[in-house]
Amino acid sequence: MPSDQSTWLVSVPQGHDPQGVYQKLVSKLTQQVKLPSRNIGQLAIPTFKTGTLDSLIALSEDLPKQEGFFTTTVAKTVETLRNLLNNDPAKLDQHILVDEKSVDSYLLNGWKWKDGRYDVQKSLRDLVDILNKEMVSIDSALKAKLNNYNLVKGSLTQMQRKKTGNLSVRSLADVVSKDDFIQDSEFLETVLVAVPKTLTKEWNINYERLAPMVVPRTSKLIDSDDEFSLYSVVMFRRVHDNFVQKCREQKFIVRDFVYSEEEIAKQKQDMEMAGTTEKELWTELLRLSRTNFSESFQILVHLKVIRLFVESVLRYGLPAEYMGVVVKPEPKNVKKIFGVLQTQFTYLSPKSNPGQGGKIAGEEFIGEYQTLMDQEFFDFILYEVPWIIT
Repeated sequence: MPSDQSTWLVSVPQGHDPQGVYQKLVSKLTQQVKLPSRNIGQLAIPTFKTGTLDSLIALSEDLPKQEGFFTTTVAKTVETLRNLLNNDPAKLDQHILVDEKSVDSYLLNGWKWKDGRYDVQKSLRDLVDILNKEMVSIDSALKAKLNNYNLVKGSLTQMQRKKTGNLSVRSLADVVSKDDFIQDSEFLETVLVAVPKTLTKEWNINYERLAPMVVPRTSKLIDSDDEFSLYSVVMFRRVHDNFVQKCREQKFIVRDFVYSEEEIAKQKQDMEMAGTTEKELWTELLRLSRTNFSESFQILVHLKVIRLFVESVLRYGLPAEYMGVVVKPEPKNVKKIFGVLQTQFTYLSPKSNPGQGGKIAGEEFIGEYQTLMDQEFFDFILYEVPWIIT
C-alpha cells in the first residue's frame, strides 16, 4: 500500500485508447471515491531509448539510490527555507514553488518532460548522469552558502549574547561610562564587581576589608538587574589578585573589564557589520534556496519518470509506450483510491493475462534476475513523490 503522505505517479501500457482509459479512471475516482478532479492529472512519459536488458536491470538497481539522494537534497532545501522563515507556513508557501507554480500545479496540470534540457535521444544512463550532476551541484552550492551564513550568524549570535544575560556575564560596554573609572593612574585602578542582590549588605559592610589597600568609601553602584548589582571600587593595582580571590570566596564576581573607548567603538562597529552581513547573506541564501527547490524538485520528478519507464519496460515489455497518471490521494480515502486503481488495471495482472509483457518481461526474468521479483508488485507501476514540504 503506497503512503497517504505522497503524490502517486502511475504507469501502465498505453494501449489503443490511452485518453479513454484515463477518462474512465478519472470518472471512477471522482464518482466512487469523491476525489476532486484537480487531484488527478496526466503524466506524459516520453519514449526513451530502452537500451539492452542488462542496462535496464543495472538502472533498476541504481535508481533507488539516486532517488534517495535526490529526495534528501530537496528535503534539505525545504528545511533551509523553513528555518530562514522561522517556520512560518504562510511565508513558506510563497517560496515552495516550481517555476513559480505550486507543487500540485506542477505535478497535476499536464506534467511534461523538459526535452529541451534533457534530450530523450540520449541513453537513459546519460540522462541519469546529467540529472545526478545537476543535483550534486545544487547540493554543493547550498551547503557552501549555508555554511557561510551559519558562521556569520553564529558570530552575530555570540555578540548579541554578550549584550544579554545578567550583570555577572553580559558585556559591560554599554553599561559603564568613562566617568566610572580612574584614568591614567600608575598605582590605582577601578575594579567592577557583580554582587548577588542577596549579598549586597555583606558587600557594603566588608568590601573595604577584603584586601589591604582597598580605597575606603569608593564603592559605587553603577547598575542593577533582577539578580545582580554592579559596583565599582578603587584599589591599588598590587592587591588586584588578592582582592579577586577574596571576592570569589565571598561569591562576589569580579568582572574582567578594562575601559577603552577604542575597544567599545570597535565592538559596536563589529556588531553593526555582522548584522549587515547576516542580513545580506540571509537574503542570498533565501533566494538560492527558493531557486534550488524549484530546480531540485523538477530533477527529482524527472528521475522518477525515468524509473517509471525502466520498470514499465521490464514489466510490460515492448513497445515502450506507456500512459502516466498523477494522483494526489486524500488520506481519508487512500484505501478506496488504491482499490480503484487495482480494479481499473487488474487486466494487467500476469495471472489474468499470462501473455502480457512481451519478451523483456517474459520467462527469462526467472533465473538471473530473480531477485528483482522478490519485491512487492502491483498490476501497475507506481512510485511516490513524498510530501516533503509539509
